[in-house]
Amino acid sequence: MSATRRQILAGIVFSGALSELFAGTAVAAPTTGRHAGYGPLVPDPDGLLDLPAGFRYKVLSRQGDPLRSGEGLVPGNHDGMGAFAGRRGRVHLVRNHENRVTAPSSVPTVEGLTYDPAAKGGCTALELDGRNDVRGERVAIAGTAVNCAGGPTPWNTWLTCEETEDRAGTNGYTKDHGFVFEVDGADPRRTGAVPLTAMGRFQHEAVAIDPRSGIVYETEDAFQQPFGLFYRFLPNRPLGGTGSLRAGGALEAMRVPGVPDLSAIQETGARFEGVEWVPVPDPMATQTPVRLQDFGPKGITHAQKLEGCYWGGNGGGPGAVYFVSSFARAKDGSAATHFGQVWKYEPHRRRLTLVVVFGPDTDVRLPGESPDNICLAPAGGLMVCEDGDGAQHVFGVSRKGEVYAMARNAQALTSAATSAGGTAEALEWGEFAGVTFSPDASTMYVNCYTPGTTFAVTGPWGR
Repeated sequence: MSATRRQILAGIVFSGALSELFAGTAVAAPTTGRHAGYGPLVPDPDGLLDLPAGFRYKVLSRQGDPLRSGEGLVPGNHDGMGAFAGRRGRVHLVRNHENRVTAPSSVPTVEGLTYDPAAKGGCTALELDGRNDVRGERVAIAGTAVNCAGGPTPWNTWLTCEETEDRAGTNGYTKDHGFVFEVDGADPRRTGAVPLTAMGRFQHEAVAIDPRSGIVYETEDAFQQPFGLFYRFLPNRPLGGTGSLRAGGALEAMRVPGVPDLSAIQETGARFEGVEWVPVPDPMATQTPVRLQDFGPKGITHAQKLEGCYWGGNGGGPGAVYFVSSFARAKDGSAATHFGQVWKYEPHRRRLTLVVVFGPDTDVRLPGESPDNICLAPAGGLMVCEDGDGAQHVFGVSRKGEVYAMARNAQALTSAATSAGGTAEALEWGEFAGVTFSPDASTMYVNCYTPGTTFAVTGPWGR
């Protein structure tokens, strides 16, 4: 995981309209007695994953194990992930591998599924039966770089994003990078390894699709100046199914009149009408990175660390897209400092609203550090992956802002140290990533980034 993700301050707390994050979810947040959540975590006797009583996990896949396809070994750096319904009750998991050229392992190159043989990133796909037994595991795309996050399409494919804009000849790459690729977890050869160039070449993080219009929204994770932009892609074949995004379209960047930097907005509920969308002069960034291009005398709106992005319902209404600025720092060149923002854009109103602010002076504390991947939980609220030092957690956040521990990477103690009366050495797992739920909401899937491990967690989610 990039070092920038480790620099979000500990003790994150929420303020603002937290219920905004759960638009479109109908079930109340889970509670146990008078408290949110499912009770205290129970130490795992196998030393892998601590869960509340009544929950259990299954290890689906581990870095270094043979892929069931025989194509090679399971690569590492497990990151973003999506779960899709298959035939006869099966589930297809598509899993990102955020590998740079320095990664110790790589996604095996497979003919017809490899974009750039010099790049080590990509996706693997798991096929699971109704008991979460692995029935298949294979390469879904290879030869891509720094596959961080992405997002699902309405036609059950995964859009995997390259969080880099390295050109051919840089770091040994033979092709330009910085693209979005479509991946079909059920049949990867349907999608192959084709960059969706019209969607732009920049440091992609995540995407979300408006299920009514087919417009694709994209975030750009830029830590240093010039900071990233928020984009929309207007496809020539909206909602056309697998492969339709290859037909091209128009890429535009968001301009909020009078707001050159979103970090300057500090007040929850701040609302901006008349949001503008400006055509990107050169989506392929042939000469100049997109965020540095000339958008005219009115400029464009930037933001530091634009990451998560998802589509949310609105009580049966037109819906909205939510996107996250993980943090901003004035010392880095941002207009102001904050510890995280969640923004809502309503396309039908051309309205942008700051709905949640993270910070040390608000009401609900997240008892960990560096919150990263998030997903909407089927029983209401959020699941948040922790990315920091020491034992890592998946935290739940209820609709009321109550925070509870859902999972913890257990720490093994070396018997030699304890038997000798010395200080036990903690062997710690890496951070969590890629949290997502099965289509029937019965299973939470989550990755440990390193050593790469994918878990399936089942239990009384509706309690």
